[in-house]
Amino acid sequence: MHNMHLPKRPYLRFRILAGCTFNGSIPRELGKLAELSFLALNSNNFTGEIPPTLGNLSKLYWLDLADNQLTGPIPVSTSSGSIPVILFSGDMVLIHVLFDGNYLSGSIPITLGLVQTLEVLRLDRNALNGSVPSNLNNLTSVVELDLSNNSFHKAEAPVWFSTLQSLTTLKLRNNEFNDTLNMGGISGRQLTLVDLQNNEISSITLGSGYKNTLILIGNPVCGTVLGNTNYCQLQQQSAKPYSTSLANCGSKSCPADQKVSPQSCDCAYPYEGTFYFRGPSFRELSNVNTFHSLEMSLWVKLDLTPGTVSLQNPFFNIDDYLQVQLELFPPTGKFFSRSEVERIGFKLSNQTYKPPPEFGPYYFIASPYTFQVERGETSISSRQVIGIAIGCTILVLLLFGLAIYAIQQKKITERAIGLSRPFASWAPSGNASEGAPQLEGARWFSYDELKKCTRTLANGQVIAIKKAQHGSMQGGLEFKTEIELLSRVHHKNLVGLVGFCFEQGKQVLVYEYMPNGSLRENLSGKTSIYLDWKRRLRVALGSARGLAYLHELANPPIIHRYVKSTNILLDQNLTAKVADFGLSKLVSDSSKGHVSTQVKGTLKGKYVVREMRTAINKNDGEHYGLSDIIDPVIRNMPNLIGFIRFVDLAMQCVGEAAADRPTMSEVVKILESILQNDGLETNSTSASSSITDFGTTIAATRHPYNKDALQRKEINDTHAFDYSGGYTLPTNVEPKQGLVPASCHSLIYFSLVKILENW
Repeated sequence: MHNMHLPKRPYLRFRILAGCTFNGSIPRELGKLAELSFLALNSNNFTGEIPPTLGNLSKLYWLDLADNQLTGPIPVSTSSGSIPVILFSGDMVLIHVLFDGNYLSGSIPITLGLVQTLEVLRLDRNALNGSVPSNLNNLTSVVELDLSNNSFHKAEAPVWFSTLQSLTTLKLRNNEFNDTLNMGGISGRQLTLVDLQNNEISSITLGSGYKNTLILIGNPVCGTVLGNTNYCQLQQQSAKPYSTSLANCGSKSCPADQKVSPQSCDCAYPYEGTFYFRGPSFRELSNVNTFHSLEMSLWVKLDLTPGTVSLQNPFFNIDDYLQVQLELFPPTGKFFSRSEVERIGFKLSNQTYKPPPEFGPYYFIASPYTFQVERGETSISSRQVIGIAIGCTILVLLLFGLAIYAIQQKKITERAIGLSRPFASWAPSGNASEGAPQLEGARWFSYDELKKCTRTLANGQVIAIKKAQHGSMQGGLEFKTEIELLSRVHHKNLVGLVGFCFEQGKQVLVYEYMPNGSLRENLSGKTSIYLDWKRRLRVALGSARGLAYLHELANPPIIHRYVKSTNILLDQNLTAKVADFGLSKLVSDSSKGHVSTQVKGTLKGKYVVREMRTAINKNDGEHYGLSDIIDPVIRNMPNLIGFIRFVDLAMQCVGEAAADRPTMSEVVKILESILQNDGLETNSTSASSSITDFGTTIAATRHPYNKDALQRKEINDTHAFDYSGGYTLPTNVEPKQGLVPASCHSLIYFSLVKILENW
């Protein structure tokens, strides 16, 4: 048993909840369902009073609250309040009002007589009292009226019913109506049943034209000369109640779970249930024509074939409902399909099916329909059941093992795809081919698109295309990692990545174009650009700024490892930009636990620089011709501003102990100081000061890779390119004894050597 919950559907038209074991009170909110036209809450356990808000349902034509435990009066108009609360009004279109089988008290509201559309009114089996309102004679459309088994005040037998031309059944038994029953004005044949059993009728006036059923058993009038008439005697059925004939099938018998079809006389599994007709207008149960009309109505409206409907054992139960057993047989074969059962059951249970008018309102209770297995299959033994259970267990275990194997194979396949198609994970669906979507700051180019480029893109941007040779190509994952790295790193002293291509086995990077070439080209005289000492200092400062960004501001930090003059490019303003840092090492290779500090292509730096400085401090006669190898541009300048401080900085960078070497940001600040102290501008073109990037003071020299500087980081910057991998940082770095540290400090050493070298 449970309470009824009102759905939030204001446009609901039908609400059929018969026999659902609901309890509690009927929700007042039902009155808000303005479109509701059919409300059946019968055969539940509702308690409390009838909510007067049901009177707001102006479109309601069926109101069935029978067989519950409702109490209190039927809501009527009151003198209190500006808007009286009523249940019935002349604006309603009700045709069925079924309140029988409750505990309702009080009098019948006179407003009930205003509902002239009413056809069936059942208020029997309640505790109603007071007087029966005389204005019920306004119910000109009523067919059945049952007020039996109530506690009305003693009153003269009503005469108003004699004017109701549509009335066929009147039941007033088990009340206290008395005096004379006047039926002299009834001459037609429309009124087929008048039941006044167990009242106090003392006399009766009958018209000569009334020949139908009148029941007066239990009234004083039956103690008179009428005692021997049919009015005062219990009538026996003149014939056996109707049942669908099986005479054409002879003595055909079927298994216990099957029945004979009246159409084919074959055994089949019928769809069964019971009709409960609430207000039939007849009492004769042997009338063949009456039940034939019901059979025909069923097979026509349920889309069956003639002869597939069987009606059995009709009778009036204790509630005076006409109870009829229904059997519907499949037109072909032994069984109904599931869809056919659902269709038929819906029409009957939801009262979509409308029977002939003389049967009145009804409800239908279906019997369970078991969908049988195919013919010829018999029950299985216990051994077979055990065998099937064991087989199913083995099958489940096998499927479980296959599922585990499939998951493992899927992981292996995904790893293989990740190696062969590294960019697949970038696609929204995860199943990209060899291409990749556009990244933030880096565009993906198709190979055919790059083949059509002639130094510029469609938008006019000048670009530089770098294609890897077959012998030097890295793996797909390494190339993907490089793309991810380059797309995330943005600095004015780093060459910007415009786009990339990974297609048809080609690895191509598209950079912004540097019109003044590399530092090597400018120092070697291959260009017409004159790099004096000041410009070289600015180039060194710009390069140091780019490297400092890679070391300390990139996430994760990056060590270049390939700092050389060909990897330092100059733009149109001679601003230095570090290139090829994508080939560098991330300071996060947790699988190795260390970072190599060997500088590629150099000698033991401290020895070389010390000897060069010693040679410079001697005169030409003592330095064995070393001045001849100094770049003439530098050698012939009258005053190399800041040169000595520059050499001292180089000496710090090649210190044996890691703690003695400055970080790249400290190198930047020292170079800025050299330029500023000698009256030179540190900002070459648009280059900003390192004070903005790295702080206002020069920190004490420290190991650039200690635990404070290099902590484990997750790539979670919302402005950075988001990619998988989460690089981890090593806990310590152990440089090889006597070697110059990695690219973060090789810049100054390299610069000093190149200054002194004859390019």
